[in-house]
Amino acid sequence: MSQRSLPRRIFSSIWRAITRIRLALSNLLFLVLLVALFFLFRGTAPAPMPDRAALLLNMSGTVVDQKSLVDPLQAILSTPSPREHEVLLRDVLDSVRFAAEDPAISALVMELDDLVYVGISKTQEIVEALEKFRDSGKPIIAVGDYYTQDQYLLASHADEIIVHPFGGVALEGYSSYRNYFREALDKLSVNVHIFRAGEYKSALAPLERDNMSPAEKEMTGRWLGDLWSQYTSMVEAQRQLEPGAVDDYVNNFPVKLQGENGNAAETALVADLVDKLMVRTSSNDYLIDVVGAENKEGLYEAIVFERYAARKRLVKLPAPDGDRVAVITAMGNIMPGEQPPGTIGGDSLGRMIRNTAEEDGVAAIVLRINSGGGSMFASEIIRQQILYARDLGVPIVVSMGAVAASGGYYIAADADQIWATPTTVTGSIGVFAAFPTFDELLDRLGVHTDGVGTTTLAGSLRPDRPLDPSLKKAIDSGVAFAYQRFLEVVAQGRGMTVQDVKPVAEGRVWSAEDARTAGLVDNLGSLDDAVEAAANLAGLEDYRIDFVHLPLSARDLLLKQLANRLGHLDWSGGMGGGIVLQGLMAPLREAVGELEALQDPRHLYMRCLACTSVR
Repeated sequence: MSQRSLPRRIFSSIWRAITRIRLALSNLLFLVLLVALFFLFRGTAPAPMPDRAALLLNMSGTVVDQKSLVDPLQAILSTPSPREHEVLLRDVLDSVRFAAEDPAISALVMELDDLVYVGISKTQEIVEALEKFRDSGKPIIAVGDYYTQDQYLLASHADEIIVHPFGGVALEGYSSYRNYFREALDKLSVNVHIFRAGEYKSALAPLERDNMSPAEKEMTGRWLGDLWSQYTSMVEAQRQLEPGAVDDYVNNFPVKLQGENGNAAETALVADLVDKLMVRTSSNDYLIDVVGAENKEGLYEAIVFERYAARKRLVKLPAPDGDRVAVITAMGNIMPGEQPPGTIGGDSLGRMIRNTAEEDGVAAIVLRINSGGGSMFASEIIRQQILYARDLGVPIVVSMGAVAASGGYYIAADADQIWATPTTVTGSIGVFAAFPTFDELLDRLGVHTDGVGTTTLAGSLRPDRPLDPSLKKAIDSGVAFAYQRFLEVVAQGRGMTVQDVKPVAEGRVWSAEDARTAGLVDNLGSLDDAVEAAANLAGLEDYRIDFVHLPLSARDLLLKQLANRLGHLDWSGGMGGGIVLQGLMAPLREAVGELEALQDPRHLYMRCLACTSVR
């Protein structure tokens, strides 16, 4: 037998080594999964509920209408961080509602140090539940080391606010600032060809300007001012402050802080933004008295809201039969095809709407939208399924969350009714397309492109070639057609003429009240209000609410349960200060996410990038 050549023996040895490494890694991952499964099921028997306790609202991360898909292996191997954690709004609302009627719950305590973001829109919905809890006669206490602006709006609805003597309340107002790249692109010899329909459609302004246009400043300042007015009004009403007190605190903060010798906590106390300054041990002793119970570790007795809501839902399972109002959540960028939760897929959401409308017992559908838009093609796929559901006689009511703009408004336009929260940002009726070319940059580097094609358009969409003038005209024509179609969809859905829609279109962004005045929404209210409206349209008096989710396989269900269990891990050390520092990287993460979302087959987008100021 002839001996194998040296290169072949070396290659075989390398291949065997790779195979052994691959098998070892597979076995290691399998063992990690077994350990995780053991951890998951080891504690499935729930601890008994205490006879007396506080409901603990200690939201860690971002409060969302729908949780994004979580890779359980990544959850196992990564260090827990509030920045990546998501809290389901429904868990917060249900826990507060259950606790209001539960004699074992004697108080509600909010610990908000790890809350990254909830937003004014979702806060308003949580406040409705808190008011019903307060009507039960039980106290609400907020305790924290340091309150960010977002945290404080929720904390301000407590009966008492406790802050650490070394803490404070950080209020600054709302803003919308973006980076502009025109000069940088010129220096890099990169040409970005912009195509838009809508005078105020500013999604791509950062690529063609070095500053915000006066028109965009006027429009953005209007809806930001409306949001801030509602923020200050809520705080001043709840804290019984004079009108303008919050603006006075923010605008004169340096002077006020100096007057208290740099003590931020004392400054907040003097301004009546907080009630007590207490170190952690003192606040714990105080809460033991308020709650009337102490656990084995010497802490006030409390049950975390997520576990509490899950336990109560098991007891209050709805009857399987009877009429239902189905709630479907559409949250995130709108993209073509099948998309996981946390992103709106044209095919996945469209199929969910269709299947839900065809189900026996579903008398109405509420579509909860929290999206700044995205792919026009995917938006149209979803809209067609909404029309299909209505053709079946199933009423569709839209409940807008913090944002339902551009493509998010497109899929809402044909609903029977549109409800927005008082702080929803909506509108942005416009279309854009963009195509960058790098031919000038490559020329500077000495790289040249040449060749032949069988038609005048062959190879015309290469980024290393100049954009063909005839193709520019074609794209302009396509964008104009898409915009006209957008106007027609809104006119048809809202019972208006195209001429009526044009003045409120042009890419303008509207606050909820202005949108209602313009006829873009019907009513202002919460998700509960939208559900009630849907039931009324269906003629229902006795019904149950069914939250619809994407169907999952047995494997996906197991992995989801694992990820959820891992998500309940406590964050070590308290991340209050880290929340602020982590937020500095948010614009970069958002920019990467926006680029990844640009997947429309015709490269036509209905997207409101300015609306990322709210979520």
